[in-house]
Amino acid sequence: MLDLALDVPNELAEACEAPAHVRIGWLRSVYNNFHGLASNCFIDEIAHARGEDTRDVMLEVFGPPRSIEKPADLGVNEIRNYGGSLAEYPVVVARLRGVVARVTEISGWDRRKQNGRALGLAAHRSFHSYVAVVASVIRSPAGKLMVDEAWVSIDAGKVINTDRVRAQMEGSVIFGMSLAFHGSITMRGGATEQSNFRDYRLVRIADAPRAIHVDIKSSDVLSGGAGEPGVPPVAPAIANAVFALTGQRVRDLPLDRLFQV
Repeated sequence: MLDLALDVPNELAEACEAPAHVRIGWLRSVYNNFHGLASNCFIDEIAHARGEDTRDVMLEVFGPPRSIEKPADLGVNEIRNYGGSLAEYPVVVARLRGVVARVTEISGWDRRKQNGRALGLAAHRSFHSYVAVVASVIRSPAGKLMVDEAWVSIDAGKVINTDRVRAQMEGSVIFGMSLAFHGSITMRGGATEQSNFRDYRLVRIADAPRAIHVDIKSSDVLSGGAGEPGVPPVAPAIANAVFALTGQRVRDLPLDRLFQV
C-alpha cells in the first residue's frame, strides 16, 4: 500500500498487531488484494459523491506523470518494494496512468452503462507491474449477478513470453472472480468447516465471462511480475460495476453474502 501513487497533500498509513488464531497460508497476490479493493472502491465512492467519472478521479488521485525513486518521496523511511530498490524499480506514475487509459479505451468505458450492463474500473501496482481492469456486470435471466466480459491491460516492462502473460491475466480474472463472489471460509471449534472443493465454491466454466480481453504493453524497462499482479484489480472492478448496476455499495466480500450469484 505504501507504494501506491497518491497525489494528495496529507497521507497517513498505520499498522497494528492482528494476532492470528489459525494458521495463515499465503494467497495469490497476498496483501495487494485487500489494499487494491479498499483504494479502488474508495476512489469510486469519491467519484460518485462528486458526480464525476471514476476514470477522471482516479487519474487525479494518481497525479501527474512522475517517477518515485526514493522512499522519502512516498513519505516512508524504507520500503520493501518486492525485493528491488526504488532506484531500480521506481513507482512510475505514467505507467499506472497508461494502463488506465488503455483499458478504458478498449472496453468502451464511455458507454459504460447501457443494454443492461454496467462497467467498473480498478488499477493497481504490484510486483513491479501495473495492471488495470474493467469488468462488465449484468443480471442473468434468473436475476443472478454475473461478469459477462472483462478487459485487462498490463504493463510488466519487457515481456519475454506474451502467451504466458496473457494466460496469467485470463487466470487472474477467474481467480479474482472467485475471491469476489465466493472467497470465504468459516471456522468452528478451531477447525475449517470447508474440507474440499465440494463445499468451497469457486467460479466454474458456467460462471466464466464470455470474453476476457488482454492488452499487453511491452517495453525495454526491467521485467516485472505477471503471475500475481493481475489479481488485485479484479475484485474492486467487479464491486464498482455492481454498484453501478444495482446502486448498492460493496464494502465487504464475498458478494454471495449480499446478492444472488
